[in-house]
Amino acid sequence: MSLHRLSSVTIGVPDPAATAPYYAELGLRREADGWFATRDGGRQLRIVPAPTRRLVEMRVGVDDPGDLDAAAARLGRMGVAAVRGPGERLTAADPATRARAVLQVEPRPAVPAAPPTPYNGPGREERTAGRAPGVLRAHPVRPSKLGHAVLGTPEPPVTAAFFGDGLGFKVSDSLGDAGAFLRCSTDHHNILVLAAPVPFLHHTSWQVDDVDDIGRGAMAMLEGHPERHVWGFGRHHIGSNFFWYLKDPAGNFTEYYSDMDCIVDDQLWDPEVFDVNESFFSWGQPPPPSWIAPEDLAALMTGTHTAR
Repeated sequence: MSLHRLSSVTIGVPDPAATAPYYAELGLRREADGWFATRDGGRQLRIVPAPTRRLVEMRVGVDDPGDLDAAAARLGRMGVAAVRGPGERLTAADPATRARAVLQVEPRPAVPAAPPTPYNGPGREERTAGRAPGVLRAHPVRPSKLGHAVLGTPEPPVTAAFFGDGLGFKVSDSLGDAGAFLRCSTDHHNILVLAAPVPFLHHTSWQVDDVDDIGRGAMAMLEGHPERHVWGFGRHHIGSNFFWYLKDPAGNFTEYYSDMDCIVDDQLWDPEVFDVNESFFSWGQPPPPSWIAPEDLAALMTGTHTAR
């Protein structure tokens, strides 16, 4: 795959000044120019003004300029305009949501190897000389990288074709007419295209080291802010990852996750078609109605959405 990473997302909200501190609390490092950085992925989030909350831009890493030429040709055959530059970049917009996608030539990420968290189990004693690391950690949780974004779209086939047939994302699994899980890396998905009455950003997802850091991070975010809780703790069926969902001041959901499925060899993965109402979680509480249809959806549909 010439695509190799989800580099960053830019999200639009009515009040960036009120929303930005939330992401610093989430564990992202705030840069002087307004970008936010993860521990291993670098600058991966930008927040800009917009009338309603939405995905403004997604940047994706590719190997070389030839990958940009190939994507431009595919988009051209689809009737989607693509612009080269500045630098080694290609920019195009999804016809259904107007979300901007930028392919940019950049090195493949070199993530430092970390030892696996030791767990004891039946016939397996990996940790014999002390307490579990998860109960001893005192440092704040810092996400290692941006994992994926979920984009609501009124035309799922159009948006899925833009990212898949046009940009070169691969299909990992499908929700039929309701959406598709697409990847630009070895992660199970880097974008989920989800059927919705209007374009909007459903959530961004941030990888942490293990289930303990999901719990530690979520509990820290909820201290004094119980209204931030959305859904979790649980484990997804599609993608297999552990999760806990929270909500930022603009209404966007954020997900702490760990243990996502990885697809290193396409030949070893068989995409499946799942029922959207039965496949989102393996265990845990069912998703609340507000996760399926966010509370501000009517406001987004009528153009009356404002910062909260």
